[in-house]
Amino acid sequence: MADSPYPELKKSHVPERVGRPWSDHKPPPSAPVWAVISGLGSFHVLVAALELGVFDALTKRGANPGIPPQVTAAELASALEVSAPHLESLLDSLAVLNLLERVGGCYGLNDTAARYLTRDGAASMAALVPVAPGPLENWSDLANTIRSGRPAEPIERNPANFYRPLAEATFTTMLRAASRADLQVRYSAMAAPRVLDLGAGGAPWSIAMLKACRGATAVVNDLDEVIDVARRTTAEHCVADRCEFRQGDFHTIQIEPASYDIVVLGHVCRTEGPDGTQRLIARAWEALRPEGRLLLADYFVAPEPQWNPHSVQMAMTMMASTINGFGIGTGQVANWLREAGFQAIRLIEPIGNQYAYVSTKPATCTT
Repeated sequence: MADSPYPELKKSHVPERVGRPWSDHKPPPSAPVWAVISGLGSFHVLVAALELGVFDALTKRGANPGIPPQVTAAELASALEVSAPHLESLLDSLAVLNLLERVGGCYGLNDTAARYLTRDGAASMAALVPVAPGPLENWSDLANTIRSGRPAEPIERNPANFYRPLAEATFTTMLRAASRADLQVRYSAMAAPRVLDLGAGGAPWSIAMLKACRGATAVVNDLDEVIDVARRTTAEHCVADRCEFRQGDFHTIQIEPASYDIVVLGHVCRTEGPDGTQRLIARAWEALRPEGRLLLADYFVAPEPQWNPHSVQMAMTMMASTINGFGIGTGQVANWLREAGFQAIRLIEPIGNQYAYVSTKPATCTT
């Protein structure tokens, strides 16, 4: 039997009717393949819109969610000083991607664009979008990375180019997660905790803890090229005077044993792979006082990867661009924490799709 030209419309040979697998008669639709093919273009459509300032320009014209779209492509093109026909094509693509509203040839922001894609959005991802995939040339060379087991241009060669903008771009979301985590971790109830924040980036966890607990102090660590981000953010949040900035590799910097009440590993383990993660957990154990707690936040791969596609894609990003990076599974992390000696292990979700393991060093430990 010849394939139908429109396989998704063919309903005559289904298991309920003929008792055989439907694929014997009806080929699957090609939509999943086309979704992947168009993904590259969709990413660059969004990057171009952010670079041109499309979303902020619509905000200035009052084209906000809840208001019927009333800005034409020609009006927006004049304000942005770009080609009107080309901009209209871009705007239509954004509308198809559900990142803008389009009605009768006019455009406006929807809730998604207003919240995530404007520079002053409540949870802006505008700075994150261009840097989130890592170096784009590594994706083009992915097959060779898989053949050789190493990317041609690992980000470790120039960490400032990737980690610095990433730390800045993810700060807002991570700060929200760290602040909300207090509802489940209750570090605000501690008298004067000493915090060790390894690979802190913009130090959102340290900032959240220091703001919640006026007696808290923090040792904030990151690479030489990145730690200035933490210096700036802690100053902006008026907690820099309670921070010690300790720059360098978190595998080798000096850490005082049994001296900290909280150790944070915030979204660093997937860059380290299984071996590096276990070494960091061991360092955290040594640094903690008895009854101290480790907070290990990351995008954990679920037991069945399709349950959490985002974590799988984040893991692939690390594999494509780092020397050791791989996804780490929820079960793996729990096992590593138990093997290290941690107890009271639990997984929390402070905000949607942001997870952290919280575990405690037993009181009976003397190290």
